[in-house]
Amino acid sequence: MREQLTQKDVERIEKEIEHRKLVVRKEAIEAVKEARAHGDLSENFEYHAAKKDKNKNESRIRYLERMLKTAEIISEESAPDEVGLNNTVTLYFEEDDECEDFRLVTSIRGNSLKNLISIESPLGKAVYGKKLGDRVLVPVGDGGGYYVEIRGIEKTGDDGSDTIRSY
Repeated sequence: MREQLTQKDVERIEKEIEHRKLVVRKEAIEAVKEARAHGDLSENFEYHAAKKDKNKNESRIRYLERMLKTAEIISEESAPDEVGLNNTVTLYFEEDDECEDFRLVTSIRGNSLKNLISIESPLGKAVYGKKLGDRVLVPVGDGGGYYVEIRGIEKTGDDGSDTIRSY
């Protein structure tokens, strides 16, 4: 599956790759060299731990590079009354008779504990691109679901600027 990333996500990933290659990789190689100098490698815990850390870093670099190669770049732009990326949306849950705020983000930044909902999650898919006042079905399981109504959209730039509220 192709990751959907914004241009800002791509830039963040490129920075992480660069940091891992230029800083973390050098530190990991030095740690392996230093641990190797302690003698017998078969019983050298520091050596095995340093090798493990080095391999984890290399694995993360490969993962991020693969993600960038296959990623689909998507826009953060949306109409003023439309739910888009990095928008905080106020949803009315009919079953609970309650409202809750969520921010729609790409899958790599999703965190439901912080109300950061991925546009690839069932709730994110249901409201992404919808208009203020729309009532939408959020599918759950085999044919079930629940309804939410879009009660508010707050347009906030990824850096926290440009706040526009629609209610």
